[in-house]
Amino acid sequence: MRSLALIALLATGSAVAQYDGPAVDACRAYAMKEIKRNGGSAKEVVFERDRNLVIEKYTRKVGSQFVSSVLTGNGAVVYAGSPSAEMSFLCLLADEKRPVFFNWLPRQDVATLSQCTRDDSLRAKPRPCLELLLQIAENELGLLYALRFQEANGRGEAAVAAYRKANDEWRQYRDAECQRRGVDGEERQLACIVDLTRRRAWDMQ
Repeated sequence: MRSLALIALLATGSAVAQYDGPAVDACRAYAMKEIKRNGGSAKEVVFERDRNLVIEKYTRKVGSQFVSSVLTGNGAVVYAGSPSAEMSFLCLLADEKRPVFFNWLPRQDVATLSQCTRDDSLRAKPRPCLELLLQIAENELGLLYALRFQEANGRGEAAVAAYRKANDEWRQYRDAECQRRGVDGEERQLACIVDLTRRRAWDMQ
């Protein structure tokens, strides 16, 4: 499959910020069709209607397919009773109502709470969803901790002590910061813990 980054480099022309034309609904419908064709069980595809949703004129061929424009932005693949898959997407169009290609990549810089409130069945009670995402984030961080511990261990006791101290202080910071952010609700506090745990894992990769 052609990479999203490679195709994005092909797009040229002037972008229109906060695009809201017919290509939005056309690309969303095409994305759902492609997901179902590949055996996916998504409930819906949503696009964020913000400044990142832009269309660029192209008017050239990609392989043998003529492409008039490229729609890019952020959104989510929503699943019933499960966390949504937050994404950045690219949609190639023959014209504004005829998509010919859709691809998406997972986004890392997303708010955890949005993953657990996209679906109606989760919105009223997001806590189990948040607890699941925290377990996944903690497991990933645990694996990275083990790898980095081995590296520190190879440098001696002082490195191991510094490594443990850094980890302990980070957890103290995470818990205190999320307590501050979550004063208006347990779900917001739990979502913050997931957000910062994920960020810690990215920093340690």
